[in-house]
Amino acid sequence: FFKKCPFREEGGNHSTLMKTYEEKLKSFWLVLLALGLIAAFSTSAMAADVKVSGEFFVAGAYLDKTRLDKNTSTSDLSTALYYQRLRLKVDFIVSPGLTLTTRADILDRQWGTRTTASVQPYDSAGTRAENENIAIDWAYVTYVSPIGIIAAGAMNDYAWGTVFGDRSKPSLKITWTGIFGPVAVGLQTAQESEGSRSAVNTAGIQDKDASSIIAFVKYSFKAGSAGYLFRWNRNASNKNTLGLTVNTFSHCPYFQVKLGPVALEGEANYTHGSYDWEGSYTAKIDSYAAYLNANADFGIAYVGGTFAYLGGQINPGESSLHTRKTGILSGGIDWNPMLILWNYERSYQFGALSGNTTDGVGSNPNGMQNAWFFQVKGGVKPVEKLDINLAVSYANAVVKPANHLYNDYGWELDATATYKITNNLSYMLGAGYLFTGKYFKTTSDATELQNDYMLINKLTLT
Repeated sequence: FFKKCPFREEGGNHSTLMKTYEEKLKSFWLVLLALGLIAAFSTSAMAADVKVSGEFFVAGAYLDKTRLDKNTSTSDLSTALYYQRLRLKVDFIVSPGLTLTTRADILDRQWGTRTTASVQPYDSAGTRAENENIAIDWAYVTYVSPIGIIAAGAMNDYAWGTVFGDRSKPSLKITWTGIFGPVAVGLQTAQESEGSRSAVNTAGIQDKDASSIIAFVKYSFKAGSAGYLFRWNRNASNKNTLGLTVNTFSHCPYFQVKLGPVALEGEANYTHGSYDWEGSYTAKIDSYAAYLNANADFGIAYVGGTFAYLGGQINPGESSLHTRKTGILSGGIDWNPMLILWNYERSYQFGALSGNTTDGVGSNPNGMQNAWFFQVKGGVKPVEKLDINLAVSYANAVVKPANHLYNDYGWELDATATYKITNNLSYMLGAGYLFTGKYFKTTSDATELQNDYMLINKLTLT
């Protein structure tokens, strides 16, 4: 390069010319580097921000009785377990208004045991064995567009309004939400199962899917919110075997309001539709549920009450599906008003409670069904970080099933104490005692019943 430089041919000093060219080259590369940095920082990043949230808990629990009747080989069996779960949610914010969201259940298992169960828990996209390692439940993209918020992928479903009736589970959905001041409206379509013929379902047939269409409107105001959701579920998964297609139409209004120290919330569900057997029979669906909860917080102490109604089957003597359906609604697995009865965590870890037969209550994922439910509760906060709560609950079947002599589920007394160690770490001690009702005698009045109790302690990181 320097042998051919024009300054050498003109008789200039060689070393001086070399230094001059070196300085020019350095300046050139510095300018080029600066331009490159400007270009790099001006482009969109692959992931500008990552937000991680979730919950981890480890718990130990003791259940004194696994059955509620006496005089059988398994009546007096007690059980105790340690178990844990990490539920991790990660938001990849690709750019303002564009987010990829994922959620996974990690090491959801009992200590010292490892199942190989292929059964799929209701609230997960993975099998029980997969949840013991890692199961990814959510993966969806959200785009805040000029015409509304659009999301698509695997996301949460069957959760709306209050916690009552919620059966949170992952579904494959496309959603649109429009925000108009205090009013939000939305449309969603969900594909819950695919029955069409494919590479992974060679026995499938056309039009054997289970899918949903959802529409909602929600109004938010200073003291709370209110809304209405409509959902149409069409389930043709048994179309080729039973010739059965089920159509349900659900109407779900709710409200939440805070008036001074009093917080009120309520929700109702009316579901109608039909079970259609092609060319043979049609069974009508006509089911109701309602919920009301009130809490009054006076600082150091608080009191409250809960009422719930879940209709039962009005034709309990008819075992066939060919009958009017009035008891298909449930309180959901997210709503756990007691520690023993209708508690999803207790059911998932210990199994269903039963009486004289295998017919029990709270054998989730159904949650509470066919019940009048009443609860009175209260608590004190003697120090800022400690919350001591006591609840007394009673439940009675709305309709006595055909294979039962009595309606009374029983009384349950629950006490919990939760201490907030840090802003994100809390420790809970709890005890529940069930005064078993005669419902669990089922078909035999001679059956002797026994009460049950449960002890639990749980460390939770959020």
